[in-house]
Amino acid sequence: MLFENVATELITQVFLSCNTISDVLALSSTCRRFRGIYSSSQKLTILQHAADFQYGPLEDVVQLLTHNASQPAHIIRSVPFSLTLLKQVIRTGRIAEKWCDIYPFKKWKYNFVDRRLLTSKECYYFRRALYRLWLYTRAFHTPTHTRERRMVPTVRSERAELLHNWSTVELAEIADVHGVLREVVHHDVCPSNGTIAGKFKKRFPEHDAGQLLFNIHLNYSTPPFTPFPLSSQYHNTAAMTTRYFSSKYMATPYHEPGCEGWGDDIGHYYVVEDMLKLDPEQILWLKENAPLKGQVESYVKGLGDWFDNNGETWVQTLEWVLEQRGEEVEEVMGAIADGDLGVAAVEGH
Repeated sequence: MLFENVATELITQVFLSCNTISDVLALSSTCRRFRGIYSSSQKLTILQHAADFQYGPLEDVVQLLTHNASQPAHIIRSVPFSLTLLKQVIRTGRIAEKWCDIYPFKKWKYNFVDRRLLTSKECYYFRRALYRLWLYTRAFHTPTHTRERRMVPTVRSERAELLHNWSTVELAEIADVHGVLREVVHHDVCPSNGTIAGKFKKRFPEHDAGQLLFNIHLNYSTPPFTPFPLSSQYHNTAAMTTRYFSSKYMATPYHEPGCEGWGDDIGHYYVVEDMLKLDPEQILWLKENAPLKGQVESYVKGLGDWFDNNGETWVQTLEWVLEQRGEEVEEVMGAIADGDLGVAAVEGH
């Protein structure tokens, strides 16, 4: 049977079976009739189905994209789907896809024998957890949530109400994703002195890493840097970044590799706690475009005074919610570390 004789309803079902938006657009370009069916009243429904499969769950990404300070974060919002919203979903979903690619390298960093790509179902769990963590960051890691207000009962209860929307298994998935973000901040965005010394020794084994100058003030100029991740400037920034990554560990009269370290032990721990208030998009952008410490410091300085010495509150709120449910926090966190809970866990799904 020729496609011209196939019922419109069947062709519509073919469109609804597409797994990606690019597949939908490719199918709609096949012939004039397919284009007409795609452009009909079913267009939004077709795109919504494809977006949900590729970047979903749409419910969670929509809660993230439509959040504002006028409504508590834990209240579920019903928003009509539109092309404008679709563009935002695609942009956010592409960031989630990048984090899906990073996850195996950080999750199985040392146990690399078990390293593998995530299945499509696990990618779905990962995106869901990332959107929910992102929503928490957007709602509670803001200039209005200063260090002095973090333990105010009403503020703490509001944070807990959002977490109560999700089951313990789902909270474990979010904690698993949070651990990956922490690993990226810890080793890539704000590496410790030990990390810098180790990478320097690996690149230049003939030099003594113990001779690096840590925690001193040197009047080296910071390279030009875009203070906010503007997509229109991405390519120029990326070209500049490639050059700086190659010279980050190079000792020259104008650059001391030890200056790239963010401290040791306790000092570095609090730096990471502060940086985890950044959302996944900001952390990823700094990882890809800000190789030098001065660039990251310049970015953070632009966020305002509230950011310094004001660590993230996700872990603290998670522990409080788990205790309210009668869960043993150490057992839950241990299960995540052992792979019994989390995004890539077989059990619990």
